[in-house]
Amino acid sequence: MASEGEYESILCVKPDVNVYRIPPRASNRGYRAADWKLDAPDWTGRLRVTAKGKVAYIKLEDKVSGELFAQAPITEYPGIALETVSDSSRYFVLRIQDDNGRSAFIGVGFGDRGDSFDFNVALQDHFKWVKQENELSKSSQTADSGPKLDLGFKEGQTITLNIGQGKKRDKPRPQSSGGFGLLPPPPGGKIAPPPPSNHNTEQPSGGAQTGCLLELDSSNSNTVVQSNPSSDLWGDFSSSASSVPPPASHQEPSSGNWVQF
Repeated sequence: MASEGEYESILCVKPDVNVYRIPPRASNRGYRAADWKLDAPDWTGRLRVTAKGKVAYIKLEDKVSGELFAQAPITEYPGIALETVSDSSRYFVLRIQDDNGRSAFIGVGFGDRGDSFDFNVALQDHFKWVKQENELSKSSQTADSGPKLDLGFKEGQTITLNIGQGKKRDKPRPQSSGGFGLLPPPPGGKIAPPPPSNHNTEQPSGGAQTGCLLELDSSNSNTVVQSNPSSDLWGDFSSSASSVPPPASHQEPSSGNWVQF
């Protein structure tokens, strides 16, 4: 039964319900609504289905004042406290009880088939929840009764923890060829090109300079230069300037002086 500390919830309310006096059941075939006086109900009022804990209550109340006419505690469905008839889905047999524990069986019927469907579904959902609660309580009791895992230390048992003594592995650093790492360029900046290198050009001296002058002279004129090994290499500058032949004629070289500068 429900305890005093539990609250009462409303599962279903139907404003129109008919109550009938039913004859005793003659055989085990079940109740039939055709045996009742369906056109002349003995009482008409409101039906309210409530739940308090795991017990459901079907209450028959007055439509206007809400005064309780009769109620039936339901501990299981389908069961002996609420049965369906064999010839209709709109009529049920309800076992009502008073405060003194006396009980009686009455017939309850709905004028609309949808009302009987809602009434039936409300009771089925409630007892489905009751079944799930019972299974959960059984599983928790089975887990509590089983052997528990002892994770405590035995007498004299110790444990050693090495915290912060692990060896750190340093990552290898890339080695540069010059011994100094190159800094990366600044973000968003541009690298300036290297300045042009100044190389001092050495002037040729000695025989190399003389050869260059001879090649320059030979490229600018068609005169074949023949040098005399017995004469001076430079000769007389004034005499060489006076002995320049006209560019249109070919002339044999003089002995010892180069023709044109």
